[in-house]
Amino acid sequence: MSNSETQVGLKEVRQKVLAGTQVIQNLIPPTVSYTTEGNVLVIGPEDLARLAADKLSNMGQCAILANEPITSQDEAHLEKVMTAAENVESYYNKLIEIKGFLGQFQVKVEHDSGSAELSTVAIRKAHFDLILDLSMSPCINLEMLPPGYFYVGQDQAKLDEALEQLPDLIGSFDKPRYVKVNSEICAHYRNGNEGCTRCLNFCPADAIASVEKKIEIDPYLCHGAGSCTNACPTGAISYDLPTPQAMHTYLQKLVTSFRSQAQTAPVILFHDMGKGAQLVTDALAGEIIPIELEEITVASMDHWMSALAWGARQVLILQTDATAPTLTQMLQGELALANDILDEMGQPQRISVITEAHLTEVGAKDLSELLITSASWPVIVPAEFAATTKRETIYNAIDHLNEQAASVDTCLSQSNIPYGRVSVNTENCTLCMSCVSTCPTMALTDGGDLPALNFVEQDCVQCGLCETACPEKVISLTPQVNLDKAARQTRQTLHEEAPFECITCGTPFATQSMVKRMLDVVGTHSAFSANTDRLKMCGDCRVKDMFEDILQDPEKQLR
Repeated sequence: MSNSETQVGLKEVRQKVLAGTQVIQNLIPPTVSYTTEGNVLVIGPEDLARLAADKLSNMGQCAILANEPITSQDEAHLEKVMTAAENVESYYNKLIEIKGFLGQFQVKVEHDSGSAELSTVAIRKAHFDLILDLSMSPCINLEMLPPGYFYVGQDQAKLDEALEQLPDLIGSFDKPRYVKVNSEICAHYRNGNEGCTRCLNFCPADAIASVEKKIEIDPYLCHGAGSCTNACPTGAISYDLPTPQAMHTYLQKLVTSFRSQAQTAPVILFHDMGKGAQLVTDALAGEIIPIELEEITVASMDHWMSALAWGARQVLILQTDATAPTLTQMLQGELALANDILDEMGQPQRISVITEAHLTEVGAKDLSELLITSASWPVIVPAEFAATTKRETIYNAIDHLNEQAASVDTCLSQSNIPYGRVSVNTENCTLCMSCVSTCPTMALTDGGDLPALNFVEQDCVQCGLCETACPEKVISLTPQVNLDKAARQTRQTLHEEAPFECITCGTPFATQSMVKRMLDVVGTHSAFSANTDRLKMCGDCRVKDMFEDILQDPEKQLR
């Protein structure tokens, strides 16, 4: 069979598999609603802003904030400007800030030696619904701008497109609530201690904030980029459209069905539903299965590794010039770590980023070479595990891929990764269990009836909460990916000691080191100096001893 015939057959299988496999979605997905009356603020040079406002007569109320000099002194141009939008008022106040989103934009400007909401002054409303920005630089400096904010600069094509879209944004609109937060397993803040901040570093829409020490996501600003869910080590932030479980199930079914029908391992291609979707056509090589996401960072390392473990031979991620720089930065970091892990276990670097150039006639050769190379790699026997939690799923995939390669038991050390171990300086540890009470994943646990500190490396996300909470400062963290499955999953005892027994009744009530520390620190205090033995008693015996002392000498406390 010729290569062209093979490709035709593979494309037919791909089409059949994609048609027969659906992502299981919530029948009534959670949404957020926007309501607008079409009140518009036009920002920019007054001449351009006025000409634009003249074309918005079918909108609600309109106002102009002139923040830059006019662009031309041409008489004909100025005459045209003078007669444009005659009922629209111009304001020249200095802009302080813009906050909000479609239907709820608040624009604060300098006014009478203070500040004022421009919407209140200009249109007698609490807010503007829409903003058209013709400034040289956008007044909102974000990679992903809030819905309802149109930055066109002085690009006529973008202006024409915005003027066409604006009238459609009057009324009520719903959009998906893309992500949800489970504060119970969030490692951001616990018991007065600061911990993980990974999600705060990667939102291109500035939709994530720490509010009263809790991670909150503004659903009205969120674009569904998925960078927060990608960065979250515990799964506390999870994508909801589709859910992590639904996406993993979809991936597994696609790979399994394609392998079964085509008798060859597929290549998974993640792409966004914007520009990426426009670039993916039927011309794509037959062994490539495209998977459309809101943004490419919705899929993270657990998806990449699982796809490979379930039998894909390679994972490709399509990055376009529309991908936000923050997402690109995150992608490159995760990609480097994933391929370092594959290198460490003796697997080929099966995960690659491709660009839009690879999908053009010029770059088709480079993509073809990638596919030819991956076709020669050792075939992965599909794993049988089902996706569960984010943490368990990624380790199941890593362990399977390791078993399919060199089965190494080494540790890959890298800085600033959410995998690793905890070490304790046992000489100064009093087993106070502050670390246990603050650990969000139960990687650290106590010894139950015995004074002991236990640790499971697989559950540790290196949030640093235990290190911060430790009053003796005896805890240190070592970021690493441990490929020794048994060692990583085994409950290790980091420190243990015999309990201290009450000198009166013999009941264990503290650790040896804790009592020693109390004697060293508190024993010299006037309240205990004459009764240091009380520090060696359990709570009940200590109270009894105090009352016996009072009964024998009732006036003692008055002296």
